Amino acid sequence: MKKILLAIVLVMFLGLISCKKSNSSDVVKKEEDESKTLSVIETYGQLSVRGNKIIDKNNNVIQLRGMSLFWSQWMGQYYTKEAVQWLKKDWGVTVVRAAMGVDEGEESYIYRPEIEKEKVFRVMDGAIEAGVYVIVDWHSHHAEDYLEESKSFFAEVAKKYGDEPNIIYEIYNEPLDVSWDIVLKPYHEAVIEEIRKYDSNNIIVCGTRLWSQRVDEVISNPIQEDNIAYTLHYYSSTHKQELRDIATLAINADVALFVTEFGVSEASGNGVIDISEANIWWDFLDENKISWCNWSIADKEEASAALYPGAAGTGNWSNEEITISGKMVREELKEKNQDFN
Repeated sequence: MKKILLAIVLVMFLGLISCKKSNSSDVVKKEEDESKTLSVIETYGQLSVRGNKIIDKNNNVIQLRGMSLFWSQWMGQYYTKEAVQWLKKDWGVTVVRAAMGVDEGEESYIYRPEIEKEKVFRVMDGAIEAGVYVIVDWHSHHAEDYLEESKSFFAEVAKKYGDEPNIIYEIYNEPLDVSWDIVLKPYHEAVIEEIRKYDSNNIIVCGTRLWSQRVDEVISNPIQEDNIAYTLHYYSSTHKQELRDIATLAINADVALFVTEFGVSEASGNGVIDISEANIWWDFLDENKISWCNWSIADKEEASAALYPGAAGTGNWSNEEITISGKMVREELKEKNQDFN
């Protein structure tokens, strides 16, 4: 009888210990789940434009910060899922930009569309998997000469990816000195109409005259569609207060801006890096909640390139492989995007 009682007590004791261990394990798991960082997509979801700001699914004003890849036909080695994953993990990006080279050189989209499309789709797939936003960019200075190709490309992208909240369309990278009213606005409207057949929600960014700097010219004749932003590009060692004043005119007129490309170098992509001016620009973008992508993830021998020659296309870049520009931007990204690091 005593043995039976002892056995019962022992079973109860062991059950109590097991229960405590189980409860302890559940608490640890709960704490781990609560401490898990949500991705930017999980946090912001579907983006839209309200007035001069980009807002998230909860109508909060947001600001994306990230990196642009170089022209796809010349730096295709970085158009990989691995590079996108590394930029999210190690640089803290919340957006990447796939700059598909449209018409420069015989390796561009016009001459080999399937090859260049595949590069862009890899980046887009990588961004969706990584939980970051992705800009699909028609990277040209003469897009009005390729309207039908542009419509066809963006219709395909919208059909393939239009249900994903990650997608941002940039339908003309940098127009030259052509009229907003006569050339650029009609071009944008034609491409937008094609996109909206398949994607009614995602943001479309429209290039502006003079390398996407004259954002003030859209004030009197904006595109009459929802979720439209306008492209502002700058290189901080060349473009200074005068361009910020132009941008301010647009902002004050309720025009939404998106800096899809900027550099901390001169406009040539080379020359000096003006650290003070770069910081003034970053302060201006933060004050106005303007999203941005830095130019560029490339190992070209120029000041605006983020990587030194020979850096691998799969990420995992050491500090020694990152240029002065790359280090500046990476530090800014990691500091400002801490919620998603």
